[in-house]
Amino acid sequence: MAAPTIARGERARAGAGGRRGSLRGQEDLAGWLFVLPATVLLGAFLVWPTVRSFWLSFTDYRVLAPDDARFIGVANYRDLLGDSNFWQAVRNTAYFAVVVVPVQTAAALGLALLLNQKIPLRSFFRTVFFSPVVLSMVVVAVLWSYFYNPSQGMFNEILENLGLPRQRFLTSDTQAMPAIMVMSVWQGVGFQMVIYLAGLQAIPQYLYEAAAVDGANAWQRFVGITIPQLRRTTFFIVVVSTILALKLFTQVFVMTKGGPFGSTRTIIYMLWEEGLNFRNTGYSSAMAVLFFLLVLAITLIQRRFVPQDED
Repeated sequence: MAAPTIARGERARAGAGGRRGSLRGQEDLAGWLFVLPATVLLGAFLVWPTVRSFWLSFTDYRVLAPDDARFIGVANYRDLLGDSNFWQAVRNTAYFAVVVVPVQTAAALGLALLLNQKIPLRSFFRTVFFSPVVLSMVVVAVLWSYFYNPSQGMFNEILENLGLPRQRFLTSDTQAMPAIMVMSVWQGVGFQMVIYLAGLQAIPQYLYEAAAVDGANAWQRFVGITIPQLRRTTFFIVVVSTILALKLFTQVFVMTKGGPFGSTRTIIYMLWEEGLNFRNTGYSSAMAVLFFLLVLAITLIQRRFVPQDED
């Protein structure tokens, strides 16, 4: 009797194993079906355009004459590196990023520290500072263009009432980029503020209590606890802000069209100008590839200088 019993037990285990295998296969299939739409969309709108742009950067492809495209090797890159307009765009983009990223990050941290305190109308002020973020950048740029108007703008009216001379703002090649910077910091600082608020609220309060018992003052607690605890939050904010700053386009397109005298022309604006205005697709594709490599290099450098936490 023992042998038939053992055989039945083995068949039962085999059947259970088969059912588990079939169930696992169904779960795997369901998982692939769930990710399939996202995979198709990423491939169609991210991977394929990237590969296509890389290939077009080695051709003289033009939208108006696609059948006449020829492979020209690195000629586009050689011409681009010798283009004074491109280097002006690089300088303008770097100027914007170097100023806006630290100023916006510091302002966001200051606002977060202030609004993390128990002050009257705290929720109201949080909403006020965050509200520009939800506005369309096009709308913000149009409004600030009116504010910057040399003859009838609000800012010049304020300066005149204070007894100060009127400024040219967007019509000046030295003031246009700083004017765009001020507007960009005002529009985006609320986003970083909210992230910093989340980071501040995640810091254990017992750290501050222990530091206070040890006699640490407010500045020492800020330097010794707050800043180290916000290290990863700050890294995220700096990386995101840098990428957004390097992608500067909408403000320039709406407010200055790259002028005056190219003082606000950025890499992305020049890329759009070459690709859509002048229909020089191969040349603009080479610019896009260089821009991608630039953003990748900056991100890796920033990542390199952030120490890793040990578990």
